[in-house]
Amino acid sequence: MTDTSASQGIPEPEGSSQIIETDYEIGQDNFETQIGPFGLDIHNPVFVVSGACIIAFVFYTLALPEQAGAAFSWMFSAVTQGFDWFFLSAANIFVLFCLLLIVLPVGSVRLGGAEAAPDYTYVGWFAMLFAAGMGIGLMFYGVSEPMSHFAASIGGTAAEGGARTDWAPLGAAAGDEQAAVRLAFASTIFHWGLHPWAIYAVVALALALFSYNKGLPLTIRSAFYPILGDRVWGWPGHVIDILAVFATLFGLATSLGFGATQANAGLNELFGVPIGSTTEVILISAITAVALISVVRGLDGGVKVLSEINMGLAALLLLFVLFAGPTIAILTGFVDYLAAYLTYLPALSNPIGREDTNFMQGWTSFYWAWWISWSPFVGMFIARVSRGRTVREFLICVLLIPSLVCVLWMSVFGGVAIQQVVQDGYTAAQEAPLELKLFKMLDALPLASITSFIGIILVIVFFVTSSDSGSLVIDTITAGGKVDAPVPQRVFWCIFEGAVAIVLLLSAGGLQSLQSMVISTGLPFTIVLLVMCVAIWKGLQAERRIL
Repeated sequence: MTDTSASQGIPEPEGSSQIIETDYEIGQDNFETQIGPFGLDIHNPVFVVSGACIIAFVFYTLALPEQAGAAFSWMFSAVTQGFDWFFLSAANIFVLFCLLLIVLPVGSVRLGGAEAAPDYTYVGWFAMLFAAGMGIGLMFYGVSEPMSHFAASIGGTAAEGGARTDWAPLGAAAGDEQAAVRLAFASTIFHWGLHPWAIYAVVALALALFSYNKGLPLTIRSAFYPILGDRVWGWPGHVIDILAVFATLFGLATSLGFGATQANAGLNELFGVPIGSTTEVILISAITAVALISVVRGLDGGVKVLSEINMGLAALLLLFVLFAGPTIAILTGFVDYLAAYLTYLPALSNPIGREDTNFMQGWTSFYWAWWISWSPFVGMFIARVSRGRTVREFLICVLLIPSLVCVLWMSVFGGVAIQQVVQDGYTAAQEAPLELKLFKMLDALPLASITSFIGIILVIVFFVTSSDSGSLVIDTITAGGKVDAPVPQRVFWCIFEGAVAIVLLLSAGGLQSLQSMVISTGLPFTIVLLVMCVAIWKGLQAERRIL
């Protein structure tokens, strides 16, 4: 099995590691052919079923947009209202599971074998992790989410027919600016801190462990071998991988939709580019074309280079806003907001008996489903670049450090925007649509045109790296775990990601359609992740016994 793994681009374990003995060979169910100059190496039936279903979905949405929009709206309400407790409970389990692995002896297990060395430096590793994991989201919500929670909290609660109709978290903070600020940032950190990164870490750890240590294909189904045995190579495994493809594709499409609307808003603000679906379609098409170039260049020549460039630009923009704004207040707030997060965390993560149903369902349930739908994509990408790390080092770096950076980002951008309202009476960012809040905040700072242009570039390049990375991951899944499948297959999935984002944006629901699909695909995949935790524990226990 190790020879086969190595021949398909997956390194053999170095040093002691418990290889799983199985007769399955990577790619044995694949269909290989040559169409002119293009080679194909696709898994049957995962590629066929995934591709056919997505094509059918695209045609259905285009042919019956009003009916599709109504269906998307119904799905969003049904899932967020009926399964909010399930999403919150599952996310809590993922956090506790990751924290437990950090402190237990199994944390000393090294991904890739006892003598494996890391493939990337910390700088390169972190750059790829952030660009793929949350880039577009941080740009879109860095100002808008703290500002939205602040406005809702200070406005207090409202009820009709005995039910809350406001969107404030928990019990709000009517008329109390300081309390509203702390509650707003606690809620924002809750959505961008430990919980989402724990979701990513679970999938990434499972993939890295069962591929690099156990010698199995780098695909989602491999993580279930301790539970399903050789049945994982049959239809149970096919279903798992197909769900992963759907979740990844719709999760990416949602992010690309957000990125397109924000880039459109920024271009309108700076250059008067018209706002509307036509411009957004052109943006998605153009950026998908750029992503295709990155896809052809591969992981090191494409994603890695773009990720490092984007991280440098993001750091510059962060430092500029920090020093152009009320620096001392922001840095003081960073510590205070962390304390507020820890204070409110038990109440925010409580899955039952909540009165703030709009916040819990419209914000938290959506976020958890979104992160879960991104988890196959981000998890596999993190696994690809994390070989050679111990489980403890891996979890600390993937779970704790990124959470702190997200807190810092939100504290700087959201903190400046709220200070503009509270201290200066500048309300343009508060009153602007979500996609425009970042640019309205930058308008009140020096060099607004330059920083806004950098913001647009960041959104676009995050867009490119997400599309590129997602194509790489979906291609690996639909190629049966092969990491060196023919490039035309990645090109196919890159084009499809853009197509799905365009179709959903053009449907009757627009961004709500994107949100509905990510919620719907995130629900069944949550069950997959919960079972995955059991498989990880079994796999780590076996590795620990041979050390």
